[in-house]
Amino acid sequence: MNLDLTGKRALVCGSTQGIGKASAMELALLGASITLVARNEDKLKEVVSHLPADDTESHHYIVADFNSPEDLEAKVAEYAKKNPIDILINNTGGPQAGQAIEANPDDYTRAFSQHLICNQLLTQLVVPNMKQAGWGRIINIISTSVKTPLKGLGVSNTIRAAVANWAKTLSFELGGYGITVNNVLPSTSMTGRLEALIKGRAEKEGKTSAQIQEEMIKEIPAGKIGTPEDVAAAVAFLASPAANYINGINIPVDGGKTASL
Repeated sequence: MNLDLTGKRALVCGSTQGIGKASAMELALLGASITLVARNEDKLKEVVSHLPADDTESHHYIVADFNSPEDLEAKVAEYAKKNPIDILINNTGGPQAGQAIEANPDDYTRAFSQHLICNQLLTQLVVPNMKQAGWGRIINIISTSVKTPLKGLGVSNTIRAAVANWAKTLSFELGGYGITVNNVLPSTSMTGRLEALIKGRAEKEGKTSAQIQEEMIKEIPAGKIGTPEDVAAAVAFLASPAANYINGINIPVDGGKTASL
């Protein structure tokens, strides 16, 4: 099975922590040159310094904030002129938790911009080179909520579903150019996001974080909470030549928790 990414460059968003960071590490291990994108330059420098590298790899970073799509677009556009992107990993922090009915319209607008609009802008920047090369990978880190909406995540459920349908549409449009578009759906992976959700639920229900975590584990057939590396492994496979004929799919990485097919 061909997993070799030597000679490929991957743009990995939200890559100073959690799933984004783990994905950058996995892709580098397969031989890809990595360009990290996040807003904290100190953390970006730290992650770059720890990425595995050999003589064929060169790792870079771009300081950009997904709260400012125009700035993100300008910086990546300038960078991509000299560094063509073969693999795009769309990933950014999830919207604030809460009931859908209680969300402010601005919460939806902000989340739509951070996720779908930024994904669209980045995709438009990298696709021309992918078309020319006849090869490309666009992988979106979303959520299992696109299959089964999650309680207490009203804005996230709504926006994640929009991104999933956007990606499926792109898979039709780009598949003929050798470009695949797929979604990886994490659920209970121990990231900063999950820790925050556990803490919020514990405070709301008058329980400890440990109690909430145990309740979550009981709902997972695998009997444990996953890691960012578990999700990153799926990302790396979809980015590889071995996944050449996999296009337009949603892959849950959740230990079997999601009840739907």
